[in-house]
Amino acid sequence: MRIKPIFDPDKEKRPMRVAAFMSGTGTNVRKLIEHQKRLEKEQGYSPFVVTFIFSDRSDGTCMGEKIAYENAIPYFSYDIRIFYRNHGFQKPAIKTPQALSLRKEFDKVPKRLIKAFEIDLVALGGYMSYTTIKGCVNVHPADLTIKDKSGKRKYTGANAIRDAILAGETYLRSCTILTDEGIDTGPILMISKPVPIKLPIPVEELNKNPELLKKVVGEHQERLKKEGDWKIFPKTIEYIAQGRFAVDEESRIYFDKIPIPEGLEEG
Repeated sequence: MRIKPIFDPDKEKRPMRVAAFMSGTGTNVRKLIEHQKRLEKEQGYSPFVVTFIFSDRSDGTCMGEKIAYENAIPYFSYDIRIFYRNHGFQKPAIKTPQALSLRKEFDKVPKRLIKAFEIDLVALGGYMSYTTIKGCVNVHPADLTIKDKSGKRKYTGANAIRDAILAGETYLRSCTILTDEGIDTGPILMISKPVPIKLPIPVEELNKNPELLKKVVGEHQERLKKEGDWKIFPKTIEYIAQGRFAVDEESRIYFDKIPIPEGLEEG
């Protein structure tokens, strides 16, 4: 079985070029850029460079332009909601063949940017749109090693933290994955240390109080960002840029040539 580095620095002989995709506050993108600058300061060199930022929001709600301005990085936005409305859809759903076909049409724009800037890897730092661009790195706020009775990943999608809390899990984890055609179905790269779930009332009572549940979910999301996402997302990109992550023909992940079927644990 042939194992191939996701990025091969020995072959390329230059830093890995990264495009950061985002939709909102972009804290993961900030942490990625901060990590790059810290490596440059401490080592005099970073194995990766964030080359441009792309957003699927153009109405001022995305902080991408501000982050790009502060760091002298090119910025591009292309609003997916307006794109879909112009094609007769109120929401950019991907549940119909027509909507998925439109998503591929939308992705022609970022794909042209990726080609023009000779990008090696796309890092999805809070990018809320499904993308047909293959082989991106995404960070997901859930332990994707947990399976349901059918063997599928239990906590996928936008409500993963809420679902884990209501299911009675005692801790949360973040995972970085190499994206495929599914939603949160790609192979796991890294998994964070566990973040304990702390509830003000029993979960059965919490489920009856929507406002309190929303608050609890928000609090846990912020904790998981700080203790999970912000640590493993930059580290994953660094390890890929160093050539340490590899993949085989069956999309199985290796770290330093050792198979890691459930991801590399932080620390």
